[in-house]
Order: sequence, then C-alpha cells, then structure tokens
Amino acid sequence: MPAQHVVLKNKKIAARETLSVYFERPHDFQYKAGQSIDLTVLNPPETDAEGNTRAFTLASAPFERDLMITTRVRNSAFKRTLQKMPIGAEVQIDGPFGNMTLHSNETRLAVFLAGGIGITPFRSIILQAVKEKKTHKLILFYSNRTPRDAAFIDELKTVELVYGNFLLIATMTGSGLPDDEWSGEREYISYRMMHRYGGDLSNAVYYCAGPPKMVGALRTMLNENSVNDDDIRSEEFSGY
Repeated sequence: MPAQHVVLKNKKIAARETLSVYFERPHDFQYKAGQSIDLTVLNPPETDAEGNTRAFTLASAPFERDLMITTRVRNSAFKRTLQKMPIGAEVQIDGPFGNMTLHSNETRLAVFLAGGIGITPFRSIILQAVKEKKTHKLILFYSNRTPRDAAFIDELKTVELVYGNFLLIATMTGSGLPDDEWSGEREYISYRMMHRYGGDLSNAVYYCAGPPKMVGALRTMLNENSVNDDDIRSEEFSGY
C-alpha cells in the first residue's frame, strides 16, 4: 500500500510516561492485528541523526475506527515533536508491515510475553480475537516495574472477565512496591511461571515483545526449554 497522509485526531496518557496517539484511518487502509507502520513527521521543528521516520506497532485493533500507536515518552527530537504536535496536524504513514500476527491453527495455545510497551501488538491481537470470536486459548504474561507503568492493564482485566479463552498474568518487578499497591506476581517472567499458569505448553506458539535485552533473554529461556525457533515470534522495542 502506498504511503498516505493522515490527520492527528487525539492524544491520551496510557500509563506513566506513556502516550497513545490516534490518527484518522484512511478508508482503504487494511492491516492485521499485530502489524506495524512507519510514521514520518512532516516538516518537524527539530530533528536528529535518526531522521523523521520511526516504526510503530499499531496498538489499535483492525475493527477499531482510528489508527492508534502507543509509545513511551523519551527525550528525543522525534518524541518531542510527537508530543507537541497539534490536533489536526498531518503525518505520513507507510505499511502495514510485519508478521507478529496470530497463528491460524486455533487448536494451538498462544502465549504472549510482553515487557512494558511491548504490550502494543498484543492489545491489537487480543481485542481482534475477541471481536472475531476466535477459539484460540490466549495467555498473556505482562511484566512492568509498577502498575502505573502498565499501559492497557485495566482494559485487559476487563477482557479477561468477559472472554473465557483469555488469561492475563501481570507481574510487577519494581523493588519496594508496597503490598497495598500490588498483590499479584512479582517475579520476572520464567518458564516455571508460564508452566504454573499455562500447564502443558508443548503445543504453544510464543510471541515475545519488549526491550531488546528482555526479548533476547526470553528467546534464550524458551530455547533452553526445548521450544523450537519456528514456534517463537518476536519484536524488539527500542526507546528512540
């Protein structure tokens, strides 16, 4: 699909230092849940050596009206421009791209392993699966330092309540987190944790998304537990 200009419609705080940005969706723009776009800011007031284009996973689901990206707020020229951009401004999008999409065999368990802003493809995939009444069993292990850092966690808790095929395991790894702020899991995601909640994982397809170091560690952990690379899909989220 050729590059297109789209209009900025809204911006919302999604979590601590995390911004959701909504763009008008062209009528002919089709994508699969979990895919990404290249977003280019036009005539920015400042730029840096990395240029004016960045890749973003679409956190919106394909059935939703707008295109939505969600990103950590960082002190870069691109992020500052995005934060200050007025409603009604135009940006350029190109895509969609990527294969971080739900497998078609509904008898195979989907295990999503998300760190921080790596939640974005999984929000899209999970909401679309609910909309389409997929019969996949879906388990999301979602790691953050604190609940305030966990984008979409309340929405995902609601999905878990109404969709019997979805299980959310959130874990908060920040030190010194008081019990009255978080009473759930506090460990880093491990195969032991996954087995404890998911049971038999021999038929699972794994999806890893988050900071590069975390994604690398998760892939190593899966390989060490005899998971074939063919059954692992991953996406790294750098800060830029």
